[in-house]
Amino acid sequence: MTSSQIRQQFLDFFQSKGHLIVPSAPLVAKNDPTLLFNNSGMAQFKDFFLGNGTPPSKRIADTQKCLRVSGKHNDLEDVGFDTYHHTMFEMLGNWSFGDYFKQEALTWSWELLTEVFKLPKDRIYVSVFEGDKKDGVPFDQEAFDIWKAIVGEDRIIYGNKKDNFWEMGETGPCGPCSEIHIDLRNQDEVESIPGKSLVNADHPQVVEIWNNVFMQFERMADGSLVPLPNKHVDTGMGFERLCMAIQGKQSNYDTDVFQGTIQYIAAKSGKKYGDEKWADIAMRVIADHIRAIAFTIADGQLPSNNKAGYVIRRILRRAVRYGYTYLDFKEPFLHLLIPGLAKQFEGVFDELISQEAFVAKVIYEEEVSFLRTLSSGLVRLDKLMEDCSGKVLSGDDVFELNDTYGFPVDLTALIAREKGLDIDEPGFNAALKAQKERSRKDAGASAEDWVIVNEGDEVSFIGYDSNETDTQVLKYQKIQNKAGVQYKVVLETTPFYAESGGQVGDTGFFVFATSGISLPVIDTKKENDLIVHILSDARIETLASEPVKASIATLRRRAITHHHSSTHLMQAALQEVLGKHVAQKGSLVNEDLLRFDFSHFQKVTDEEIKQIEQIVNAKIAENIPLLEERNVPIAEAKDKGAMALFGEKYGDFVRVITFDKNFSVELCGGTHVPSTGEIGLFKITSESSVATGVRRIEAITSQKAYELLSEQEAVLSEINDLLKAPKDLVKAVANLIESNSSLQKTVAAYQQKEISGLKNSLLKEIVAGPVHSIIKQVSAPTADALKNLAFDLQENQENLFVLLAAEIEGKASLAISISKGLVDSKGLDAGKIIRELAKEVQGGGGGQPFLATAGGQNPAGIPKLLSLAPSYIV
Repeated sequence: MTSSQIRQQFLDFFQSKGHLIVPSAPLVAKNDPTLLFNNSGMAQFKDFFLGNGTPPSKRIADTQKCLRVSGKHNDLEDVGFDTYHHTMFEMLGNWSFGDYFKQEALTWSWELLTEVFKLPKDRIYVSVFEGDKKDGVPFDQEAFDIWKAIVGEDRIIYGNKKDNFWEMGETGPCGPCSEIHIDLRNQDEVESIPGKSLVNADHPQVVEIWNNVFMQFERMADGSLVPLPNKHVDTGMGFERLCMAIQGKQSNYDTDVFQGTIQYIAAKSGKKYGDEKWADIAMRVIADHIRAIAFTIADGQLPSNNKAGYVIRRILRRAVRYGYTYLDFKEPFLHLLIPGLAKQFEGVFDELISQEAFVAKVIYEEEVSFLRTLSSGLVRLDKLMEDCSGKVLSGDDVFELNDTYGFPVDLTALIAREKGLDIDEPGFNAALKAQKERSRKDAGASAEDWVIVNEGDEVSFIGYDSNETDTQVLKYQKIQNKAGVQYKVVLETTPFYAESGGQVGDTGFFVFATSGISLPVIDTKKENDLIVHILSDARIETLASEPVKASIATLRRRAITHHHSSTHLMQAALQEVLGKHVAQKGSLVNEDLLRFDFSHFQKVTDEEIKQIEQIVNAKIAENIPLLEERNVPIAEAKDKGAMALFGEKYGDFVRVITFDKNFSVELCGGTHVPSTGEIGLFKITSESSVATGVRRIEAITSQKAYELLSEQEAVLSEINDLLKAPKDLVKAVANLIESNSSLQKTVAAYQQKEISGLKNSLLKEIVAGPVHSIIKQVSAPTADALKNLAFDLQENQENLFVLLAAEIEGKASLAISISKGLVDSKGLDAGKIIRELAKEVQGGGGGQPFLATAGGQNPAGIPKLLSLAPSYIV
């Protein structure tokens, strides 16, 4: 049975049990501050478990893309070394939201595994929660009784809190679970050691394939457990492990999920998979990592130097490192895997095949960049090993290689061993721990439990139609973060738009009816599907029980709305001018500007920018009325040609925003103008590159655009006055530039003549000795001129040391040049010498052994450094 057939049979089975099949959420977690990535099947449904939203069906099933490379769930360093850990993996899951519970979940698990997938019953073991006195949770007698009737008591294992009590994080929904394990060893091994004794013992062929979690509690900030309003079922089955079991393999990587990619890598490297340990590990690493890299980029997260982007860059670099070291891939190679991967997942996760060229281009540019860094890292490692006085590389040096050059500890250790060296692993771990502690303190935040003020399950957003409303507080939560003490407040009804889709959250006021007190709302966020108002006034604790009027800052909202509607018009114009490949890759819409990132592989020319502006302003002038359609079936919206953003999770019903059905039709939850004429004016202010294959445009509208044009007009008028109102202002400025350029050339020629004379004079002042020298303070127009003079003095000279110092614009400038023969024979190093001498002028510098420069704040120190210089050449 192929992996595609296995996946489909799972979905078909649960559809036959009344489950709604839903698409996977994006890998990048949206509107959930506790996660960088979706790391489990249940992540997108967390609010349903907490009672903050209503699921589209009480029974749901899907296959969810998951990523476990950060935080509590981090499998990265195991990937490639064992048979079953992965970065990205598929989690097959079925959920019950207050519907069926343990009996159905466990019975169906057994039916699917043994009756549909035909897995051997005598190789399956199950576990139940043994209970925990500290939490006050008893032994799971119900699950035990169900399994006893199915598999018998001898195949049931009692699991502790670590193994059989599932928690998503420090707080949130949780509950006991029942795992299903399978023994995939050969018969001789099974007869030698019972499989039951190897469950949860990290045996590569005795693995967990399915976990049935019974969501009964919510873990509070104080560590206590509170029963959830309803009991739920959350199951997760590792797709790759299931394929290993059904296809009779000993490793996930031996299944058709990975073998297509692995064999392609083997062919490209000229190596056979299965012949060499480290080459095999490298192929597994690459085959795994390319999935995580590709799908995360397709879901909208580009590699970068912070947060989720840094995690993806780290995964990509790990793959490049293993290919470079063990498969001899010295040129970019990861991007070549994208076409095959996109084809493999066509019809399952179509976001990759839709963006195949873009994803491959981003990966290619990242590879090119890192291969340069990797080469530099190897040079640095060689130097560290050369300078190592003992037999152990220091932990700080190993950490530097890891942090700066991306070298994993195992790679550093391997190369060091080849040179007869060990690494200080405890020292490295200490440095790593110190960095993590610094990061933890920098990002430190804490939250108390929610305080329930009024009962209510549904939060109603009315901000499309109203700017204020009379309502009540449902709950609030006190938090501590970098901004200090703040409060998250949830209202029953709110006109406040929560930050989403690039549009910033509303600000405004709460006016409490009884006391008349007004509190400012400083931001509005969305956490999962919950609208959260941010306040910083502690009086909310005493006022929360009063009725409240919630009012947004209408002028600010209006400016934001102008920019948001202009973003839609601009995206349509971009596609018209640049091509249909243009797709949104990020945006920011606030009261000051709109920022739009989009896929495009070259600079947008001035002429193209002009065309885009003309199209948008023409649409504004047409005063096109907004067509807003709510609760449109997703299929119907796509039939209308509505543009959707890759990486966003859309429900079965969506909101469609149209400005002329033949021009701009988009799925959007943001706020918009009633007609385009209200925008007034649109002006692009900048165009730049933000990442490989991604350009950024910033623009302004309405009052901001008028203010910019007014400022530009004032500057133009001032220039006109300074040039005494010439008939042709452009020609007059051009003549001025030409005249200035001519003068600069004249000055440069004069300076060069002066420097040539100085060179000849200095050559007559060479001090002879074991090392000939010129050590002198001179006059030089620029630091570059001083450097060039020091270099030129070496022409036709041997055994010469040159140190020149000059005071330029109130600061000290230094230049040292040393003949190549002195560098080789005496080991003189201009870079090291100049760093020491520069201390006398309160400065620093560096360079190569034969040429170096420095600068300093205190030119009064020049005489002293000149007097010290001869001591370096004795």
